[in-house]
Amino acid sequence: MFNEFEQERIFRRMWDAVRIERGVSYSLFTFGDSDLPYFLVTPRSDDDTVRIRQGQITISRARIITPDSMRPELRDFFEENDDGGLVDFLMARSAAFSNLKLKNQRGTERIVTDTVQEAVDRLNKQLDAEEEDHMAILSAPAGLAGVALLKYATQRITDSAADNLNELRERGFLP
Repeated sequence: MFNEFEQERIFRRMWDAVRIERGVSYSLFTFGDSDLPYFLVTPRSDDDTVRIRQGQITISRARIITPDSMRPELRDFFEENDDGGLVDFLMARSAAFSNLKLKNQRGTERIVTDTVQEAVDRLNKQLDAEEEDHMAILSAPAGLAGVALLKYATQRITDSAADNLNELRERGFLP
């Protein structure tokens, strides 16, 4: 296939192509499950329309401390045409998310004639009007939906790390 440098370069290009248009600021639970609801906006490759999919990523953290050798588990992140192999490459070499289970649940989907940016703007206005602060908006080029979901989950995990470490210290698991 590709050499390691080429795989990393391709993955970096894919990673940089997806965007978290509207993030959230709450921390994930230290133990147990956390839900990350989202809207994902992608252009359709067969016409000039845009697909808006609502879904939710559930991140399950170990309820007990387990060995670091366990690999993370990703379920329903990639469709058949997405390239999950590059993600496996990255996770095996650089991501330290052992003991995690990440599951994506695809929800409703609608097709609109907006551009990606118009759809994102419309969703932002809707969420602002509803005072919704737990729903993220992601955008990705056609075929990179799984990478967008992985990037969002990864960002939430890393952004929550400091709060999670503090909770572990408070419960006596860390010095």
